[in-house]
Amino acid sequence: MIKDKKKDKKKCKKKGKIMLAYGVCQLGSRLVSACALLVIAFGLSELRKESKLFNQCVEEVRENSQSYSASVHFCHGGS
Repeated sequence: MIKDKKKDKKKCKKKGKIMLAYGVCQLGSRLVSACALLVIAFGLSELRKESKLFNQCVEEVRENSQSYSASVHFCHGGS
């Protein structure tokens, strides 16, 4: 009877360690996912700012009675 209880406790400790490792892995993977989403969000924010500046450049050049294609070419670094 006493031997059975000791075996049960050993099995329970082993299962507890496995569950702890599983919880740590889950927490780590969620942390990595959250960091990746933050990086994507900041990347999209920068892309939005760059797009806004490019559109302003095209509109400024367009005001000088140039075509859209010439305006885009100029804003991309053309002469």
